[in-house]
Formats: sequence, structure tokens, C-alpha cells
Amino acid sequence: MTDAPTPTTRPEDVDAATAATPAVAASTPPVTGATSTKPAKKTRARRPWTLQRKLIATVVSITSFIIVLVAVATSAILAQVLEGQLNDNVESAARRAAVMLSSPAVSGQTAEEVLTSQPQLPGYFLALDVPPDEPNAAVMTSDGVVALDDAQMKQISSSLRGQRGQLVVTIDDLGSYRVEALSSNGAVVALVGLSRDDVAATMTRMLITIALLTVGGLILLAVATAWTIRRGLAPLRDVADTADRVSNLKLDQGDVSITERVPDPQADPRTEVGRVGAALNSLLDHVDESLTARQRNEERMRAFVADASHELRTPLASIRGYSELSLKALGRDHAAATIETTESSLERIQAQSLRMTSLVEDLLLLARLDEGQELVYGSVDLTRLAIDAVGDVQTTGPDHEWVLELGDEPVTIAGDAGRMQQVATNLLANARTHTPAGTTVTVSVLRDGGDAVLRVHDDGPGVDPAITDELFERFSRADRSRARQTGGTGLGLSIARAIVEAHGGSIRVRSVPGDTTFEVRVPARPAD
Repeated sequence: MTDAPTPTTRPEDVDAATAATPAVAASTPPVTGATSTKPAKKTRARRPWTLQRKLIATVVSITSFIIVLVAVATSAILAQVLEGQLNDNVESAARRAAVMLSSPAVSGQTAEEVLTSQPQLPGYFLALDVPPDEPNAAVMTSDGVVALDDAQMKQISSSLRGQRGQLVVTIDDLGSYRVEALSSNGAVVALVGLSRDDVAATMTRMLITIALLTVGGLILLAVATAWTIRRGLAPLRDVADTADRVSNLKLDQGDVSITERVPDPQADPRTEVGRVGAALNSLLDHVDESLTARQRNEERMRAFVADASHELRTPLASIRGYSELSLKALGRDHAAATIETTESSLERIQAQSLRMTSLVEDLLLLARLDEGQELVYGSVDLTRLAIDAVGDVQTTGPDHEWVLELGDEPVTIAGDAGRMQQVATNLLANARTHTPAGTTVTVSVLRDGGDAVLRVHDDGPGVDPAITDELFERFSRADRSRARQTGGTGLGLSIARAIVEAHGGSIRVRSVPGDTTFEVRVPARPAD
């Protein structure tokens, strides 16, 4: 060799021909056969996915996709970095080989002899093509220099055929090599390369590591996600269990009480799922209160029917008895005594009829007041109304002491004069009936802000605490025997409350022995 070979990355004399392999197409004839007459199988309905399964599948799928993308990108970047380093090392080795091969000491030597005389690192590849010698090549391994045989030389030639740019050759039993061509006077005289095994081994180790970490991470993620979601959805399961238990309760009859509730830890309104439990508890509280009110209304209705039946039965029995007595007397003769007896019976019949009429009218009044009817608004002098009511009750209760406490100015309201008169009359009649002789009853009228106040106070024995809560209920009486001597029908105070509430006011009682006060408070002018 007279001229030093120079390394080139794109040799012009590398064969560009490529072998073409024809494609063979195979066709399969269609298969014909008898049409099946078997009935179609019923497809089983697919079991719907639970929210927990959907969340786990979504989280794991998205995370897996991201991890795989990161692994692929990392592997591609690392492969580019390693290949770049290998290319730099190959170019450096080619420059050193050019200097080495230009030395007269290696002139005429084969590749094996060159590597033997000039040892290189394991993985070093050298191929020489210097006429008139035959092309030869050798590889430096950890065991020494290995010369390539003819078959391996053919593999090198086959690997280089058609390549452009960076050249790679693959040799059986030795692996693949990244090579660089050295040319002299326009002819390739040598190939220098380095083994790609280190790059492949590094990539393999990295891919295995990434795969193991990915699988392990996904398993850990699935377990952690399942635990987190299951724990997060635990309140929903408690809500469902509570709803199931409530759905099995019998709520259509009897005294019903719903005691089932979502536990407090699962009904924390500060969390999204806890708000569901809190909402269910609020719903159950409302339903329980409604059922209690329904039961109470049913009990009141039964008591109302019983009381109304009792109140009507007595006058009806009296009317029937006196009418039968009159008919029998008239059937015997028409003497003066008989006529007198008949007249007395008719008077009793009339009295009982009036009693029934009063009772029915009171019930009808309550019904109309409940519907918002029966009020005729006008200007009502509450002071004059109290004076008239006390004047009327003094004639029926002379054994009581009646006292009026009135201001200098009359208290006037907008309301129904007749109904407000009925309120005052009922309150005074209640005081007269349920207090002993000698009791002092004080009636006062005053204005308190925008309200007019009517108070009836007595120093009698007071109201029995057992009936205080139901004092204004219909047919409420302290005497359960319902004797005529100890009270009326039990509708007086309920009518008073209905009238006051229809005026937008309120009525209440405060009672201790020796100090009982009924207070009626109505707005001086209604809101509408």
C-alpha cells in the first residue's frame, strides 16, 4: 500500500442491487354445505359492570397506556443515544484503523494477522480487500482473534448489498456489527466496525426492566385503586343496605316508626358520597315524621268519630224515647194529662234537636274555617267586644267575680266581628264552666306593637297538665265521661283556635294552680 486509506461513510462502490422475492397468492374455494336448522341459542344477558369495576378498569387502562407510551419513548430515546455513541466509536475506530493500515509494518498482512499484531478490544471487526489478495476478515473476541471463513464472508457481502448510510453486517455465531468503509483511490480497501451486542444487551435489559416495573406497577396500581375505590364507595353500600332494610318495613298500617339510618361516619355532608347518606337520613326523618303525623291524624279521626257519635247518640236517643212516649200516650186517649205529657215530650225533643243543631253547626263551622271560608272582614272594636262578652257571661255566672282591664283608647282590628265575639264568648264560658264559684276572672284588652291582645285570666285550680297539649283539639274535655254537668261538647276552644288562626293570629295557654291565662293575639291589620 502506497497511499493511506481514508474512512468514508457513503462508499460509492457498494452494490445497490436488491433481491426481489415474488409473492404467491393462494385462494381457497368456498365451502358449501347444508343449512343448519337448529334453533338459535338464547343469548344470556350480559351482567352490567359495577361502578367499582368501571372505575378500576378506566384508571388501570389509562395508566397502562401512559406507562407504555413512556416506556416506548424512553426505549426509543435510549436506543438513539446508544446508537449515536456506537457510531461515534466506529468513526473513531475507523480513523485509527486508517492510520494503522497506512503503516508499512502491516502491508501485505491479512486481517487476522493485523489484529494479532495490533490487538484491539473485544468486538472489533476488520475486513481487508487489497488486490491481488483475496478479501479476508477477522473479529477480535474475548478469546482472541477469529478469522472469518468463506461462508461468513458471503454473509458480509450479502448484508452490505443495498445498504446506504450507516452500514450493519450480521455474521452467524458472531452477531451484528456497525461498520465503516475505508477507501483508497476511490476503492474500498477495508471495513472497520464494532459489535452491536452491547447495545442490544443494554436495550434488552432495559426493556425487561421496564416490562417488570410496568407489570408490577400496574398490579400495585390495580390493588391500590380497588382498595381506594372500594373504601370510597363503602358509604354508598351502607346507603343501599339502609334503603333495603327500610323497603322491607311494613309502612301501610299500624303505628309505624322508621329507626333505620345511615351511620354517621358514612353520612358526612363534607364529602360527595357522605352527602348521599345525609340526604337519605333527612328523607327518612321526613318520612318518619310524616308517618307519625299520619298516625296521629288517624287516631284523632277515630277519636273524632267516636266523640261525634257519642255526642249525637244521646240527643237522638232522647228524641226517640220522647217521641215513642208521646205516640203511646196519644194512642190511649186524649185526656188533658196526656196532652200535657205530650207537650212536655215535644219540648224535650225540641231541646235535643237544638242541641244536635248546635253541634252540627259547630262542626260545619270548623270545616268551613279549615277551608278558609266563613270570615267577613270589617272593623272590629275589640274593647267593646270584651265589654259585651263580660256583660253576657255575668248573667250566667253570677257566682264568679268578673273584672275588666281596658286601656283609655279602644283597640280596633280588621276582622270578622261575629267570629271574634264567638272567641271571647267561648273563652269566658270555658272559665265559668271549669272554675269553682268565687273565682276571679279578669279580661284585658291591649295593643302590643302591631298586634291586638285579648287575655282571659283566672285564679282557679288551673288546667290538668295531662290535657294541656290537646286542650285545643276537637272534642277535648277534662271529664272523659262527657257528662253535661261538667262541660259542653268539647268544641269551644277548638272553634276559638280555628277562628283566631283564620285571622292570622295565635292562641295559647299558660297555666299553674291559681294562675291560668288564655292569650289571643291577632294582627291589627291582616297582611293581605
